[in-house]
Formats: sequence, C-alpha cells, structure tokens
Amino acid sequence: MSTVGKRGASSPYELTRMSDRLSFIYLERCIIHREDNAITAEDADGTTHIPSATIGTLLLGPGTRVTHQAMSVLGDSGAGVVWVGEQGVRFYSGGRSLTRSSALVEAQATAWANRRTRLDVARAMYRMRFPGEDPSGLTRHELLGREGRRVKERYRYEAARVGLAWNGRHYVPGDYDSGDAANQAVTAAAQCMYGIAQTTVAALGCSPGLGFVHSGHELAFVLDIADLYKTEIAIPVAFEVAADSPDDIGSRTRRAIRDRVNQLGLLRRCVQDIKRLLLPDEATDDPTGDDTDHVTLQSDHGMNVESGRNYGEDVYW
Repeated sequence: MSTVGKRGASSPYELTRMSDRLSFIYLERCIIHREDNAITAEDADGTTHIPSATIGTLLLGPGTRVTHQAMSVLGDSGAGVVWVGEQGVRFYSGGRSLTRSSALVEAQATAWANRRTRLDVARAMYRMRFPGEDPSGLTRHELLGREGRRVKERYRYEAARVGLAWNGRHYVPGDYDSGDAANQAVTAAAQCMYGIAQTTVAALGCSPGLGFVHSGHELAFVLDIADLYKTEIAIPVAFEVAADSPDDIGSRTRRAIRDRVNQLGLLRRCVQDIKRLLLPDEATDDPTGDDTDHVTLQSDHGMNVESGRNYGEDVYW
C-alpha cells in the first residue's frame, strides 16, 4: 500500500480541472457502471458513455443504481455525486470528492472563527450578489433585510418581464407539487444551484458547514455559495421556463439551468469567487489542478516543519 507521500505521478485530476468541467449531469432510471475512466449509463434505450473527469456534479435521480466501480472512478476524478428525489428537487445525500490541499479550509476556518472577519466575508458576498452597493457599515440584521428586499424585487421584476402572475414565494418541503409553475421552477433551479455549489465546495476542500451567512446546518457554506448566483441565474431561468409552459417544469428547468451555467462558465467563476472570498490576496487559479502532495507538521510560533521525519532527536528541554 502506498503512503500519502508516494502516490503515482498522475491522476484523473490532470485530465480536466474543476473549473473546466460540465456543470452537472442528471440521470434517472438507469444502471451506472464503469468502463475504463468513463462511467456508463444503461437504460432501455442503450448505453451512454460519459468521461468521468469531465463531470462537475452527477445528480442521481429515482430508479438509478450505481456500482462500486463507478463510484471509485468518480471519486478519483473529483466529481461530486448527489442523490436527489423525484424531478431532482430534493437533496437526499452527497458523496464528497477528493482534495489534497488544506489551504482554503484553513483560511475558511480562520475567517469563520472571528466575528469581525466572518462579517467581512458576509459583506463581500453581498457585494458579489449586488454590485454597485456598499454594505461596509451594515450590521448582520441590516444585511439580511436588504438582501430580502432585493430578492423580492427580483421575483417581481422577472414575473413582469415574462408576463407571469406572481403571488410570492411559496414552497412546502416535501410537497413540490403544491406550488404553482413559477414556484416549482424556482425550487428546481435552487436545487440545481445547490448541487453545483456543493461539488465546488467539496472539490476545493472547504468545510460545507462553516457558513458566513447561513448557520446551524451541515451545508451552510454551500447555501452561501449557491445564493451568490440566485438573482443572476436561478430566478431568471426559472421564470423563463415557467412562462414557456407549465408542463414538465422540473426537467425543463434542470436543462435550462445546465445550459445557462455552461454558457456562463459558472464552475470556473465559482472556484474563483470562493478563492477571492477566502484568500483575497492570492491568485485565483484552480487549486484542484495541483496534483502534488504537500504535507507538513505544525510547530511553534506558527511555523510548519517538514513531515516524514522523527523529531525525537531534537532536544528542546
């Protein structure tokens, strides 16, 4: 068995960086297996081959069965896997992808652990969502109030733009069909954004539970990141889909979101946005493209020392 420091020189990470991958692929009612470095999806219409290293998020819907070999290649490729409910609008479980660097999660934990820097990151997120506004002097409660007003305004604006009646956001957890076409589309779009955000957060090695706006949930930071693109992507696409037809809202919304996020290169942007939030003074290159292991040991005075050696011979007392 090889140790952490003796892995092979190549891995599926080298094939496609996180930021260059497809946003997500949704599969349902099929058997998912592995052939070489691709996964195969077999259903009544035949078998489809999908290169594993090109997948950002794989959404597994009802009726899917996945083999151990398929999960193995997806894990090696750093692809996110999310199990979702009927029409892809409920999150059930997620498989973590691999990462080798702890730089971002350490920066995230440092910023989160201090109330002042935690608020600074929340304000930076607000600036990303609503360019042109300066939230520097706003308290947390004022940030929440202003964000709520902006989202409501966006709902009304998009409804008027596409000519739909809008009576407010209504969603009953577990009862997707209770909402009208627009609300169903908004729910479906939000779930797609959560899947994309969760994959990016996991691929970069961040902690999904350490949120700067959301709190108290294992996916708090995922919700933070997904919300960065709610008013720009999710809400407009949802209203366009709902205005086009009330039929098959879930799958049509997923396809529309997929097309829009691929057109905009959202995965690359999401990677850069997370790095800009947590490591604002460093370059925004995709860290998942680095296939080297760099393990150190923590010493005194904030210093790290070389790993792989015994320090018992060093006398400090």
